[in-house]
Amino acid sequence: MTTVEHELPSWSRVSEKRIAHIGRVTALLDEWACALALPAPEAKAWHDAGLYHDALRDAPEAQLRALAGDHAGYTTEMLHGPAAAARMLSGGESRAEVLDAVRFHTVGSSSWGRLGRALYMADYLEPGRKFSRRDRAYLAAQVPSDFDATFRQVLRARLEWSLREGMRLFPEAVALWNAVR
Repeated sequence: MTTVEHELPSWSRVSEKRIAHIGRVTALLDEWACALALPAPEAKAWHDAGLYHDALRDAPEAQLRALAGDHAGYTTEMLHGPAAAARMLSGGESRAEVLDAVRFHTVGSSSWGRLGRALYMADYLEPGRKFSRRDRAYLAAQVPSDFDATFRQVLRARLEWSLREGMRLFPEAVALWNAVR
């Protein structure tokens, strides 16, 4: 068992493949937190957001919809963030920044601070993804020295991919783009 697997909440519903992804995202966030010399409580928030962001990624649709509430426009694949945030909240999580990072990690949020943006980048840049490995590794290495510019690059790449694939841009993503460009 990996360290991350030991840390996952008892209510998580994830495959072995997803556990590995969560581990890579969390490791990347930990690496950046260290490089940025974040205070311990902020570094812990980054770690926890990485750990919980996909904790319900493999849960049944009915469970996701019951937990996620009013996210009618979201596909089943997008409900795990809002569902995990709802489950975290009911379990006593009170850090709004952690909850919002997890809740909106698939679409983005214009109200995010550094934590939400870091999770959004780590989820995309983690080294286990098979596409554009060299470009993504380069961007991941830039986060500690140029956080904001790297975030804009990642956001642009994710939005361009969505458009190329004929996917819908959600209002949250558009608002985030307008807030950072």
